[in-house]
Amino acid sequence: MRTVDVGIIRDAIAQMCVDANLGLSADMLGALEKAYESETSELGGNIMGQLKENLRIAGEERIPICQDTGMAVVFLRVGQDVHFEGGSLKNAVNAGVRRGYTDGYLRKSVVSDPLLRENTDDNTPAIIHYEITEGDKVEITVAPKGFGSENMSRVFMLKPAEGIEGVKNAVITAVKDAGANACPPMVVGVGIGGDFEKAALLAKKALTDELNSVHSYYDGSDEFGDTTGAKNGRKQPDAGYLKDLRRDLFASLNALGIGPGGMGGRNTVLGVNIETYPTHIAGLPLAVNICCHVNRHVSRVL
Repeated sequence: MRTVDVGIIRDAIAQMCVDANLGLSADMLGALEKAYESETSELGGNIMGQLKENLRIAGEERIPICQDTGMAVVFLRVGQDVHFEGGSLKNAVNAGVRRGYTDGYLRKSVVSDPLLRENTDDNTPAIIHYEITEGDKVEITVAPKGFGSENMSRVFMLKPAEGIEGVKNAVITAVKDAGANACPPMVVGVGIGGDFEKAALLAKKALTDELNSVHSYYDGSDEFGDTTGAKNGRKQPDAGYLKDLRRDLFASLNALGIGPGGMGGRNTVLGVNIETYPTHIAGLPLAVNICCHVNRHVSRVL
């Protein structure tokens, strides 16, 4: 058993909120550079150049890369051999967000009630997702989510018979409807399976994965590591079909011609990430969580 003081969690999250808002991950920087070099539209190329210049200035002056510094989304993967001490884990997470946004001079965008609309003045509470895993490590991912793109996200409850083509059509519809509102070029997180809320969580989690990746959460085993089910005919997902689906969507979405800033061009999306999960025989839940070109997130293992 490993003991972790929640103050360590608080301090880590405070710094991660600042880091996520002031710089991009390496895969996002690489994707932006590739998009800039490949853009054939003159106007689209100019916009991509402005995005690069914005990143340069933000890096040199240590200021946010976007004026909307987002609502803090925090993923916690906690090893089952970890014991927390020093107070509430939830309170520590929110204290970290509060410190990061206040001391880091980041815009506070959270209201305490969705209808009364009074600002909390410290960007709390955060959206917190917990997962218990094996081991004694704590993995933290902080993903500030701006709402220009968040508002363009969708959930579709498809019929199983719609299959892969139905999935493609739904994702394309979501991105087409988003248009310039999601500050393209976008990153598209796709969650397939589970139920209504699980699909949305998968799509959100997909945005924090390495760019242009696919993940499936079924390997034919049960919760205690028994793989006899797989040996008795339970099929594991074919990673090949997911890779093909991602590539097809990436090509189809960029063929829409929305382009950087919605001004036309070949770079409508920088990437498509997909996560899947088992579902009911009568359903095919699908969620599309769209993020703008910054797609901010940082991860740390404690």
